[in-house]
Amino acid sequence: MNPEPLSEHQATVTEADAGERLDRWLARKFPDISRTRFQSLIAEGRVTVEGKPVTEPRHRIATGAVAVISVPHAVSAVPLGEEIALAIIYEDAALIVIDKPAGLVVHPGAGHVTGTLVNALIAHCGDTLSGIGGVRRPGIVHRLDKDTSGLLVAAKTDAAHQGLSQQFAAHGRDGRLERAYKAFVWGILDRAHGSVSAALARSTVNRQKIAVSKASSAREATTHYDVTETFAGIASLVQCRLETGRTHQIRVHMAHIGHPLMGDPVYGKGFISSARKLPETARTALMNLHRQALHAAVLGFEHPISGAKLRFESPLPADLQALLDALREP
Repeated sequence: MNPEPLSEHQATVTEADAGERLDRWLARKFPDISRTRFQSLIAEGRVTVEGKPVTEPRHRIATGAVAVISVPHAVSAVPLGEEIALAIIYEDAALIVIDKPAGLVVHPGAGHVTGTLVNALIAHCGDTLSGIGGVRRPGIVHRLDKDTSGLLVAAKTDAAHQGLSQQFAAHGRDGRLERAYKAFVWGILDRAHGSVSAALARSTVNRQKIAVSKASSAREATTHYDVTETFAGIASLVQCRLETGRTHQIRVHMAHIGHPLMGDPVYGKGFISSARKLPETARTALMNLHRQALHAAVLGFEHPISGAKLRFESPLPADLQALLDALREP
């Protein structure tokens, strides 16, 4: 996958500028870039002051501080097809079901302008994806995080896109859609079955994270879980079913109840010490994971054209199977 092309700009705060808002100062220093654009760049962590990322546009600048801005180069509005191997589980004239590997980004965005699932689908499906669901996200009706593996369906026609989008918008409440994930979490849950209902919004502290929130902008989110296996009082394997489909939902909800996903570098940092309690083989398997231990194992839906019930299951990929085997060792 190609790295995102960037250009860097640098400026030093003068005494006359001290105390000014960062976004307003940058817009003055670089008039070719709008203040709104700078606000987005700041929120994305692309502006550093004295070598440290600043994610708050209202940050007040100090005399002598050096700001560095990394601006992505303009890229084509239309993603190009790329020959990227796909694990195709099912395909017909209307849709395609993929078993996505960890590490594959679903659609182009900041930091990932090429090498995405969309690029692969364009190359595989050809002109059938043109314009379906938007230029940047052709055929995509749902997504998985970059480092989450598992099942994903994409539409190949407008009719299929509309039908699938309706099912995902209902989040299974009408009985047509089924999504289940396997997650390895830290600790032993108090109950074998339960639900987490907590509204989610983008964190006001770190814009790259999602957080449980009571803000008016927060969106309702519910995750149902069933514990399927426990490991020596240290960890559990749970199956999660989504009633809503928010960004990072399972990862945030499980962390919220005190059981973050194993290997999660964002929401599970506080449990790094727990890894020391694992047997050596399990500790090694976790170190080799390099991602959150989450897999989209089940995907079921009603075919948007034929109406047939389709249901697919994906076994654990090799890295998660290795973790499971190691955790099961006596």
